[in-house]
Amino acid sequence: MREQSLEQNGHSIQEDEFSTIVAEHQDMVLNTCYRFVLNREDAEDIAQEVFLEAYRSLGSFRQESKLSTWIYRIAVTKSLDHLRKKKRKKRFSSLKRVIGVNDPVEELPISSQESPAEVLTESEKTQVLQHALDTLPENQKTAFLLSKYDGYSNQEIAEVLHTTVSAVESLVHRAKKNLQKKLQKHYKK
Repeated sequence: MREQSLEQNGHSIQEDEFSTIVAEHQDMVLNTCYRFVLNREDAEDIAQEVFLEAYRSLGSFRQESKLSTWIYRIAVTKSLDHLRKKKRKKRFSSLKRVIGVNDPVEELPISSQESPAEVLTESEKTQVLQHALDTLPENQKTAFLLSKYDGYSNQEIAEVLHTTVSAVESLVHRAKKNLQKKLQKHYKK
């Protein structure tokens, strides 16, 4: 196979080097995008945008943070941009409300060892939690997802969100408190 050198912003990278970067980070990027947009096809499209942006911007990567953190930041930004665009479209289009059509959320594969009742209960819990997460302010939701779902440290989250560690701690704490209130109300019903 012929190796090509790609020139971008004065930075030369081999195609196979970038392919390695994509291979190492594609699951993390896809999972991150999915957690924000809850639609497999949208997440895959956004993941492609993430790697295009990473490729275009690789020459400007200053290595002040880890490459994975930098790529993660792009994934979060692209996912949030997608959600903002989607909200704008909803404001200008009442078609969905009129005909009552919603985008189906693709479910992740489930274990064949679970009974149908367990699957249904788990699905209901997931929907309740997702609804509660969706009602959080964007910065709280992002910090919470990065911390609890992806296991990033507060320092890493601060780098992704371009903020301080104490601000991240506050965002995660407020997100937990807000979720606790919302979920308590639901389960008291």
